[in-house]
Amino acid sequence: VQLQASGGGLVQAGGSLRLSCAASGRTISNYAMGWFRQAPGKEREFVARVSSIGGRTFYADSVKGRSTISRDNAKNTVYLQMNSLKPEDTAVYYCACAVYSYYPNSNEYDYWGQGTLVTVSS
Repeated sequence: VQLQASGGGLVQAGGSLRLSCAASGRTISNYAMGWFRQAPGKEREFVARVSSIGGRTFYADSVKGRSTISRDNAKNTVYLQMNSLKPEDTAVYYCACAVYSYYPNSNEYDYWGQGTLVTVSS
């Protein structure tokens, strides 16, 4: 599976962005998908995931209520809509695919995209 993340950019605090993760090489409809982020000087952290079965979603507390993960299986694409952005949301955002787990832990993702940079100015 190849994953291509896009949609990052520079936005003012309080603004919104929608990140996209386009998959190729294999259909992702049967796989759980997740978003992670890594801020400068910090470790990568989990942001959100959507399961393959039932489309159940799960969010990190830091983005809960401000972000929505969704998937369009017809387009083989996963999205992350982020609203009310804060400077602390500044990071490189990565999408990932878990082939073997319906509700993967952070270390259970098998394929990763290259990342898209989100910068939130104050």
